[in-house]
Amino acid sequence: MVDVSQKPVTLRTAKAIGYVSMKEETIRLIRERLIPKGNVFEVARIAGIMGAKKAHELIPMCHPLQLHFVDVRFEIDDEHRRVMISSEVRLEGKTGAEMEALVAVTIAALTVYDMCKAVDKTMAISDVRVISKTGGKSGDFAIQME
Repeated sequence: MVDVSQKPVTLRTAKAIGYVSMKEETIRLIRERLIPKGNVFEVARIAGIMGAKKAHELIPMCHPLQLHFVDVRFEIDDEHRRVMISSEVRLEGKTGAEMEALVAVTIAALTVYDMCKAVDKTMAISDVRVISKTGGKSGDFAIQME
C-alpha cells in the first residue's frame, strides 16, 4: 500500500456510473416489480452500499476508509434498453473515494444481473467509470456527461 501517513485529512468525494443493458421485457418487469427475487433496485442499492464499505477487502492495495456517505441510484433508460447506476461516496480522509464509488456501482450492477438472470440471459454490464472526484493532492476531476 502507498504510505499516506503524511498526507492531510481532507473532504473527499467520488461519483461513478455504469450500465446494465437488457431486454425491454426485463425493464418492464423491473419497473412493475415483477422480478421473482423481489425489488431489484432496493436490493441492488443495499448491495452497492455494502460493497463500497468493503472495497478494501476486495482490492488488495486499497486503504480501508471510514465512509461518511454512500448513495446508489438507478435510472431506467428506455431508449437504450438499459439501467444506469450511479454512486456517490463522501468521506474525510487521506486518500480518495474513487474505488469505493466504483465498487458500489459494480456490485449494484452485479446484483441487478443476479436478480434478473432468470428472465434475461442477454444482460451486459458496461462502461463503469469515475465521473468526478474532489479533494486531495491531485485536485478535482469531472467528465462531461452526454
